[in-house]
Amino acid sequence: MKLCISCGMPMTKPADYPMQDESKDYCVYCARPDGSMQSYPEKVKGTTEFLIQTQGLDTQAAHDAAIRILAKLPAWR
Repeated sequence: MKLCISCGMPMTKPADYPMQDESKDYCVYCARPDGSMQSYPEKVKGTTEFLIQTQGLDTQAAHDAAIRILAKLPAWR
């Protein structure tokens, strides 16, 4: 099992990979429609929105948390 280098999600099945390409080191949620990895600003925005929706954080708190979370992941060190 691989962990996504961009968000940390466990990737356990082909559907977890962009275009089901298991050679990728990032997950389907961190990929653009063409299968390439999102940029850091795209990932911060997406993670911020995810935290607002799932954790009920306000925008600034979610943004700050997203930056702290992403800083710990290999793609963004």
